[in-house]
Amino acid sequence: MKKFMDKDFLLQTETAQKLYHEHAAKMPIIDYHCHLIPSMVANDHKFKSLTEIWLGGDHYKWRAMRTNGVDEKYCTGTETSDWEKFEKWAETVPYTMRNPLYHWTHLELKTGFGIEKLVSPATAREIYDECTAKLQTPEYSARNIMRRYKVEAVCTTDDPIDSLEHHIKTKNDGFEIKMLPTWRPDKAMAVESPANFRTYVEELSKVSGVKISAFDDMITALRKRQDFFAELGCKLSDHGIEEFYAEDYTEAEIKAIFNKVYGGKELSHEEVLKFKSAMLVIFAEMDWEKGWTQQFHYGAIRNNNTRLFNRLGADTGFDSIGTFVTAKAMSKFFDSLDKQDKLAKTIIYNLNPADNEVIATMIGNFQDGSVAGKMQFGSGWWFLDQKDGMEKQMNALSVLGLLSRFVGMLTDSRSFLSYPRHEYFRRTLCNLIGNDVENGLLPSSELDFIGKMVEDISYNNAKNFFQF
Repeated sequence: MKKFMDKDFLLQTETAQKLYHEHAAKMPIIDYHCHLIPSMVANDHKFKSLTEIWLGGDHYKWRAMRTNGVDEKYCTGTETSDWEKFEKWAETVPYTMRNPLYHWTHLELKTGFGIEKLVSPATAREIYDECTAKLQTPEYSARNIMRRYKVEAVCTTDDPIDSLEHHIKTKNDGFEIKMLPTWRPDKAMAVESPANFRTYVEELSKVSGVKISAFDDMITALRKRQDFFAELGCKLSDHGIEEFYAEDYTEAEIKAIFNKVYGGKELSHEEVLKFKSAMLVIFAEMDWEKGWTQQFHYGAIRNNNTRLFNRLGADTGFDSIGTFVTAKAMSKFFDSLDKQDKLAKTIIYNLNPADNEVIATMIGNFQDGSVAGKMQFGSGWWFLDQKDGMEKQMNALSVLGLLSRFVGMLTDSRSFLSYPRHEYFRRTLCNLIGNDVENGLLPSSELDFIGKMVEDISYNNAKNFFQF
């Protein structure tokens, strides 16, 4: 019987172990999509407790705690102490067996704090006190945690109106790990609420210095902000969309729709779709002009629980996988850009695993030989960034595309303790390939090439693709 989470965790064969320990493990981390709070990096934040760094903002854990019968005050409440919250999490952990949280929790404890104890009510106080004490030392500041995990670059997620002051400070400090912004302009196409849209456009006007009274003015303002992002090293955009939008529209229609919604009037469903379609194309053309990589995260149904959304707000654990028939719109969108030779490097992330083969074949339609893996099938995202989800994503990519050109894993996380997700991914990758070698599906005589392939997927492909 194998020991839980030993040095060969997830590595079922000698070849898998060799690939991981000799190739994947040594590679630095490029975390090209995350939700770290930039001010924490800029100010080299010191965490007051294990709860702050581990449970603060972590809706994965909150969902599990709620499911385990834990009252909301121990998840997001302000009236309970950090210890009380951690105690409830420790009570929940044994019940997360076979949920990826069980693996992540113990991998983070082991790699971050050198603790190999299992989390339970019996060990809770000891673990909490030891980790909290370590977090008070300089070694466990935000920047030093990043150094501990051999992070080379991170790309945060930022709105066009963000000041990026923390990116500027971090760069001016001479911090050797790059913290680069990512352009996330979702609010500039969120026209479902006229009042919210108007407020956003007014903020955009202020920060850009462009007086906005018409659609073309808004685009001018966005271009100014994009230039600002580019000056600070931005190389990627990101779009969180329910589905792809590719409605037919005219320029005159979009200008009229802008005037209508900016004037406070509700749009019809058709008008919303046309406006989103136009904005997606404009943003894609802007990315192409800048030489950026565009990312699309699609397929989530967000804020399902109205009562708790009204009480707690967004990103608190009430989102789920959606079902959207969007393949034709996706094809039409990419084809409209390709016909003009304005299709930027692209990464597509799906939330519904039923779409794996759709994406794996869709990207092949628009590979043009200009860049290896120009169109990318993004790694398992959100509910899929676990062993089963990652294996399914890599299997679909392998049989329908080129796994060898894959740009690999990212954390998609707000936590400074999430970097072990890269290790989890790399171990899963090595196990997948190692099993093929052991079963005669890949030649053992090519282990040197296969080892280099593992290193590429772990690090080199992202390094070359994004030109960091």
